[in-house]
Amino acid sequence: MPVKKYNPITPGTRYRVVNAFTEITTDKPEKSLTKPISKTGGRNGTGKMTVRQRGGGHKRSYRVIDFKRNKDGIPATVKTIEYDPNRSAFIALVWYADGEKRYIIAPNGLKVGDTILSGPGAPPNTGNALLLSEVPLGTEIHHIELTPGKGAAMVRSAGTTAILSGREGKYAIIKLPSGEARRVLLTCKAVMGRTSNPDHSLTVFGKAGSKRWSGRRPRVRGVAMNPVDHPMGGGEGRASGGHPMSRTGIMAKGQKTRNVKKASSRLIVSKRKSK
Repeated sequence: MPVKKYNPITPGTRYRVVNAFTEITTDKPEKSLTKPISKTGGRNGTGKMTVRQRGGGHKRSYRVIDFKRNKDGIPATVKTIEYDPNRSAFIALVWYADGEKRYIIAPNGLKVGDTILSGPGAPPNTGNALLLSEVPLGTEIHHIELTPGKGAAMVRSAGTTAILSGREGKYAIIKLPSGEARRVLLTCKAVMGRTSNPDHSLTVFGKAGSKRWSGRRPRVRGVAMNPVDHPMGGGEGRASGGHPMSRTGIMAKGQKTRNVKKASSRLIVSKRKSK
């Protein structure tokens, strides 16, 4: 998936790098699979701002994605590859043989006209959804369930992939993009291949307006504030601010954030890479 660089004819285009969208086949979503989505502006149900730097942005409609892939044994044909403003990966509109239409997270390399299948007995081809008990070892997978039948929860963002490295009793051992190795029940489903739009990480906003289009408002650095407003504020001249931390005093670097008493901790084989 290529990216497009602009000639520096304005300050905003000097460093701007955007997606070329060469894989996209249509710019009109399937109306029956879209829903209205309301913006919160970072406010909760009582109107209190609970998340800062949120608001504005382009109007969106939500695309209903099939995360469960539960139409087992029914082949589906890929009709379009589309852009989804609500996620980093592309989505694909598939038509099942019984006439139903659904959106799925598009795997990298999936093209219009391809046929996908899910359920027991499906071949390990790109885009097919298989039980982890049937996935060949060493295969790249994405769109992985944590609870059987609940729908995919892991490895859904652009260009990500996990590796099925082994099986242990009723569990599969999966190496995640973070480097963490984790046990997942063999009765959970996963989709073959990696997610689409692998060049998403290469894009550069280039100007503040692009950030505003995505619903992000300006952010003031903690070191630029007063001590009453932020733990890193204050000091004479340009002070470093001390140890990086959030506005509420939570350490941003070095502090462990995972609860060791969490029930799923026993399923982790090896922890993620430390930076």
